[in-house]
Amino acid sequence: MINMNLKNLRLHHKLTQEEVAYEINVSRQVIAKWEKGESTPDLGHWQALAKLYKVTLDDLVNFDGEDTNLIVPPKGKYFFGVAKIGERGQIVIPKKARDVFYIKPGDSLIILGDEERGLAIVPENMMNEFLNLVKSPLHKEDE
Repeated sequence: MINMNLKNLRLHHKLTQEEVAYEINVSRQVIAKWEKGESTPDLGHWQALAKLYKVTLDDLVNFDGEDTNLIVPPKGKYFFGVAKIGERGQIVIPKKARDVFYIKPGDSLIILGDEERGLAIVPENMMNEFLNLVKSPLHKEDE
């Protein structure tokens, strides 16, 4: 899994083994061994790789996209899995998503839609914080 994450990220970023090796100050052969699973990076190299690919260290090491054919998500981006819609339109938000976004029972969620891009679910408190940030000073004076 770790070796596949390294290879998939390199290919996704359209980098050669030589380019990755140069960026983190190792030889191309070292990169090849990591990608084959013959050896693993030390902590300093893990950190350099996570920074290079803009992913979290945890995801770089632990992400398992085998079932979904996904690569390690960029830092701050998540794939929480699939939720099925119930007969009355209800969905269950995965626990990890609830934990990351501090969603608890009784919270309100805003459902946004774009016919070309799909649906988005945003906690109401996060939307309110965003709207407060984008209010122009002109509007505040009008109140």
